Amino acid sequence: MMNEQARRLPSGAAQDFGRDGFLLVRGFYDLATEVRPIQEAIQKIVGLVGKKYGVDAPCASPEEAMSQGYMTLARADRKYGSEIYDAVKQIPEFVALVANVRNSATFANLRPGAIPGIAAGGYGIRIDSPGEEKFRAPWHQEFPAQLRSLDGIVFWTPLVSIVPELGPVELSKGSHKEGPIPVFEDDGGHGKSGAYSLRLDREQERLGKYEKLAPLTEPGDLLLMDFLTMHQSGENKGTRPRWSMQFRYFNFADPTGLQISWRGSFASGVRYQDVMTELVANRG
Repeated sequence: MMNEQARRLPSGAAQDFGRDGFLLVRGFYDLATEVRPIQEAIQKIVGLVGKKYGVDAPCASPEEAMSQGYMTLARADRKYGSEIYDAVKQIPEFVALVANVRNSATFANLRPGAIPGIAAGGYGIRIDSPGEEKFRAPWHQEFPAQLRSLDGIVFWTPLVSIVPELGPVELSKGSHKEGPIPVFEDDGGHGKSGAYSLRLDREQERLGKYEKLAPLTEPGDLLLMDFLTMHQSGENKGTRPRWSMQFRYFNFADPTGLQISWRGSFASGVRYQDVMTELVANRG
């Protein structure tokens, strides 16, 4: 399996990932057998929520369900959208994708000698609707929001075609070389909380050192990011939601992870300040 997976990665992938802090692999997941079943399950869930609340949500296809169907429900009552958000992360085909052995093989290929683990509470399906600034992740590193281990990789893959108006993920090439950056909490004037409220110390100064990229992706593509790469959610200026899947793999063999007993952060009900006091920015 390791050899099979290694052939799926570009030549020199580990070196490129180590240098840039990210790697984009086109067509990593199979559309028909791995992505489409998840889209079809989402279609069914949107339809069920529409029937439950007596809302005529268009769901003739997965694409319609994830656009007009979802938006119709969220406009009727935002809590209907939240109900869908919580439900879709429990789709069996999605959970199977998260735990696919090829992901572990990819992690091990990019991090030789690693013992891969899946961050509990660190996987889900994001639904980024137009204009919802409260739930848009600002520039951040994954480590303070997830912990588990300093050596970790974000697996990010879209469920819809990501065009410019939907707000592609923005990343700062090579910024993982900054190491773990101290953070502070700020709601940004939009009531952000938890991981959404984390801000990087001297953010703009640090970002100014690196090239910024916002790759356009298609379902099946896989964007891999180092836990220390600075990145943010793009601003959705379109008319439909941006659907994407994220899961995080960490390294059991990482010294920092071993020291903190692979504890999680916000998703585990733990404040990063209580685990990594050195990540608390001095705002004095």
